[in-house]
Amino acid sequence: MSSSDWKTPVNLRPKAEDYEFNLDLALSSVLQISSIVPETAFSAATLGTERAGNAVVIGDDGLVLTIGYLVNEADSIWLRANDGRVAQGHVLGIDQTTGFALVQPLGQLGAPGLRLGDSDEAQIGDDMILAGGGGVRRSVAARVVARQQFAGYWEYLVDQAIFTAPSHPNWGGAALIGPKGDLLGVGSLQLEQSRGQGKSENINMSVPINLLKPVMRDLVKLGGPDRPPRPWLGVYATEVERKVVLMGIVDRGPARKADLHTGDVVLAIAGSPVVDLASFYKKLWALGDAGVEAPLTIYRDGKRREVTIPTADRNRVANAPRLH
Repeated sequence: MSSSDWKTPVNLRPKAEDYEFNLDLALSSVLQISSIVPETAFSAATLGTERAGNAVVIGDDGLVLTIGYLVNEADSIWLRANDGRVAQGHVLGIDQTTGFALVQPLGQLGAPGLRLGDSDEAQIGDDMILAGGGGVRRSVAARVVARQQFAGYWEYLVDQAIFTAPSHPNWGGAALIGPKGDLLGVGSLQLEQSRGQGKSENINMSVPINLLKPVMRDLVKLGGPDRPPRPWLGVYATEVERKVVLMGIVDRGPARKADLHTGDVVLAIAGSPVVDLASFYKKLWALGDAGVEAPLTIYRDGKRREVTIPTADRNRVANAPRLH
């Protein structure tokens, strides 16, 4: 695993004198992570076959937390500590609901575990650090700019996601470190936020760490949460003027088999109107567990159509982690 030479701008980096905790020690818990995914993997078309980002040690046994898309369906995973030590890793579990993944290093990295904090304490205006593997030069001193629901186009929803600015250039899996030096979230996305008068800024969305706590034991022991999987359609959707429009259909998904098309507008699920992505997902998941039939009302070519789709378990279309 090679290390690139990128750095965050000096004026954006955290400074040790601004924090009451040991900044260097906290940042030493954050690793670089890279993975190789086979071209035949379900996620290869959208996420690529070579992925790189960050991860954070959260256990005394070296247990590592990252964002799931970095390691999903990976054949090989490599972890790199700030002192240059490298070890291969193995995925213990991925939770598609939250987006978290746990990785077990297959060698000693010597990085300390970062304590899990209470992400409910993160409030707008609070100072944070969004830390990448590589220490201060790959970290950003940020602030919380929003706490709100986030709906992703890939059938994903997070309540009370943590949004921070300025944006980290390599946000995937970055550790969101709070003012007490504990872990409050894991970086997932970069988004654009309007600032008015035609101006905008990039911000990061982090998944709150409190969402990990109820499923962590299951991820380690079972590879996933001990709960029935949510129904999955296999669509990529977006909001356009209070309408949900399908902008993509997954090749192996139920929606493809049911002949849904890109451009279809979802009007209702089981007769209940759909006005945005959040309502779309919540009404879908309220139908029951994966496998339940989803009655959709769609609009296509000037006509309303009724389509019933047998949903599926998203995990069944993905390659299982390879044992080392």
